[in-house]
Amino acid sequence: MKLDNQFCFAVYACAREITKLYHPLLKDLNLTYTQYITLLALWERDDISVKELGERLYLDSGTLTPLLKKLEAAGYVKRVRDPNDERSVRILLTEDGRALKLKACTIPEQLYRLAGAEAEELMAVRDQMAALLKRIHRSEEPDDPAP
Repeated sequence: MKLDNQFCFAVYACAREITKLYHPLLKDLNLTYTQYITLLALWERDDISVKELGERLYLDSGTLTPLLKKLEAAGYVKRVRDPNDERSVRILLTEDGRALKLKACTIPEQLYRLAGAEAEELMAVRDQMAALLKRIHRSEEPDDPAP
């Protein structure tokens, strides 16, 4: 039962250190790490509901709502009520939000350099973590009730 032998601690500590590496890269864009990953998701798929965005980012609405308000105040996104369902809010990139993607496109390459790792090495770790995440989510799903 040593801390350094725990998988969870290695993942936690590594995630914190990687987030720290992003800080100087995102500072020039005046973004936090969480704002950056939110924009990444929106650059991938614009005009998405807050619920869908939260599921994509693994963030609850209590975290996501203030984050989206800040991105809206910065002029990067608009929050609009879904005309088909007034209870649902949709997130749309603004022109400035779409333009920011061009400024951010070198961040992944810069991160690899700061991490002292080759892109291929980090992509292999990413693929392993993504596969583990899928297995964890499958194991959390309730069993199908018997017919």
